[in-house]
Amino acid sequence: MNRWDMLQIFIFVILLVALTRPVGLYMARVFERERTMMDPIMRPVENAIYKICGIDSRSEMRWTTYTVTMLLFNFAGMVFLYLLLRLQSLHPFNPEHFPAFPPLLAFNTAVSFVTNTNWQAYSGESAASYFTQMAGLTVQNFLSAATGLALSIALIRGLTRHNAREIGNFWVDLTRSILWVLLPASLALALVLISQGVIQNLSPYTTATTMEGARQVIAQGPVASQEAIKMIGTNGGGFFNANSAHPFENPTPFTNLLQMLAIFVIPAGLTYTFGRFAGNQRQGWALFAAMGILFLAGLSTIYWSELSGNPNLTRLGISQIQTDTQSGGNMEGKEVRFGIANSALFATLTTDASCGAVNGMHDSFTPLAGGVVMLNIALGEVIFGGVGAGMLGILVFAVIAVFIAGLMVGRTPEYLGKKIESKEMKMAMLAVLVLEGSILCFTALALSTKAGLAGRLNMGPHGFSEILYAFTSGTGNNGSAFAGLSANTTFYNLTIGLAMLIGRFLYIIPIMAIAGSMAMKKSTPESGGTFPTTGGLFIGLFVGVILIVGALTFFPAYALGPIIEHLLMHAGKLF
Repeated sequence: MNRWDMLQIFIFVILLVALTRPVGLYMARVFERERTMMDPIMRPVENAIYKICGIDSRSEMRWTTYTVTMLLFNFAGMVFLYLLLRLQSLHPFNPEHFPAFPPLLAFNTAVSFVTNTNWQAYSGESAASYFTQMAGLTVQNFLSAATGLALSIALIRGLTRHNAREIGNFWVDLTRSILWVLLPASLALALVLISQGVIQNLSPYTTATTMEGARQVIAQGPVASQEAIKMIGTNGGGFFNANSAHPFENPTPFTNLLQMLAIFVIPAGLTYTFGRFAGNQRQGWALFAAMGILFLAGLSTIYWSELSGNPNLTRLGISQIQTDTQSGGNMEGKEVRFGIANSALFATLTTDASCGAVNGMHDSFTPLAGGVVMLNIALGEVIFGGVGAGMLGILVFAVIAVFIAGLMVGRTPEYLGKKIESKEMKMAMLAVLVLEGSILCFTALALSTKAGLAGRLNMGPHGFSEILYAFTSGTGNNGSAFAGLSANTTFYNLTIGLAMLIGRFLYIIPIMAIAGSMAMKKSTPESGGTFPTTGGLFIGLFVGVILIVGALTFFPAYALGPIIEHLLMHAGKLF
C-alpha cells in the first residue's frame, strides 16, 4: 500500500468533510428562503421568471400536485430533447455536419439526460453537434439535477414538518436549485477547468498529421461548460466518449481532484441541510456517518483488488516488464497520470453518487472491483448518491431501519418524533422493489433472448456482468458502463430506456407519498421508549440493513458474475 496513495485519499476525505457544513448550511438558507450572498443577483432574475411564467411563489403544493407537476415538466423536457435530436441535421453550430439521431437512439438519449442518467449509446464527439451539446444535453444536465435536488428538499420538508399538508412548491424549488446552487457553482468550476486546459470553443475539428504521417482528427467544442455541470449535477455524460479519461475533459491531477469533489459536495452537504431542517444537526451527521462507512468500505475493497492485480500474467510467462507492471497493480484501462489510487477513488465516487463519469474503464477492473462498483449502484443511490436522489434513497432506508429496530426491541418505530406506520413501510418497500425488479427482470430478459445476448463482447461470467451492469446502471440512473457491451441496438436502446424511466420516476412516486404522509403527522417528544437515531447503534443498524437488503437481493446474480469470475481468475481460468 503506497503512502502517497493514502495521502491523496486522505486529502480528498478531509476536503469533503470540511465542505459539508458550509455547503449544507448555504443550501438550507436557500430553500428556507433566508438571505444569502447570491440574493442581490438572483432575486430579480427569480422574480422575473415567476412573473413571466405566472407562478405564485407563495403558494405550496400537496405531494400529489408536486409529483404530477414534476412528471409533466420532465415529460415535456424529454419530448423537446427527442425532437432536438431528431432534427440535428438542421442545427446551427454543427461544423462536422452530424446527421439526425435515429429514432430509438434519440429516445434512449432523451430519456437518459432527462432522468439524470446520461447513459450514452453513442460517441459524443462523433455524433452530437455543438448545438445539441449546449441546447439539449447541457440544459438537461441542469434541469435533471435541479429536479433531484428539489425532490430531496420536498422529502426533507415532509419528514420535518408537523401537521402540514404541503411539502413546498416544485417551481420555486426547481428555480432556486438552478439559480442559487447549480449555476454559480458550475460557472466557477468551468472557469477553473478552462484555466487548467479544458477546452471551450466552437471551432471546427482540427486535422493534424502525426509523426508517422497518418491523418488524425482532433475534436473541439464547448467542453468546460458541460464538464462542470456534469460533475456538480452528478450527470456524468461526457462530451467525449472517453469521458473524464480524456485530456480535454480532465487534463491534470488538480482537475481530477476538483471533479471528484464536485461529484460529492452537494450530496454530502444535503446531510447537513437535513439536520438543519430537522432542528437537530446530529440527525444529519448520522446519515453522513452511515454513508461514509459504506463509501470507505467500497473504496478499500476496490483499491486493494486493483493493487493486487491479476495473478495470471505471471503464470502465463508474460515478459518481465509487463509482469512487474501488473505486480504493482492493475493498470489496464487506467490513465497513467491518475494511477490506481485516483482511478479507484473516482470509480467509487461515481458509482456511489450515480454520476457515471469515469476516468478509467470499469470493464478493465478486476472482477472483485467491478462487482463493488456494480453493487454501489444497485444499493439504490444511498452512498451520498446523485444530487438530491441520494437523500431520497438514504431516507427510505432510514425509515426501513427504524421500523426494523422497533420490531427488534419492542418499541414503536419513530423517526424525527413521528411514528412509522404500515403506509410508510409499504411505500418504502415499493420504492426498493421497483429498483430491484427493474434490474433483475431486464437482465433476465436480455439473457433469455438472442437480441440481448448479441450485445455482449465477452463470454462466461464477464459477459453476464456486462449485461447486469448495463441494467444496474440504467435503473440506478448512473450511466457508466462495462465497455464490452454493444448497446446501440434496438433491444438495448429500448430496454435500457425503459429501465431509466422506471429507476427515476416510478421510484420517486412512492417516496413522495412518504413525504406527504409524514408531513401530516404530529411530532411527539422523545421519551424513554424512543429508539435514538443519532448514535453509533443506529448507524451500525442502518449500515447493516442497507447491506443485508443488497446482499439478499443481488448475491445470487453476483455469484454468477463478478464473484465466480474472481475465483476463476485466481484458479487460472481465463475467458
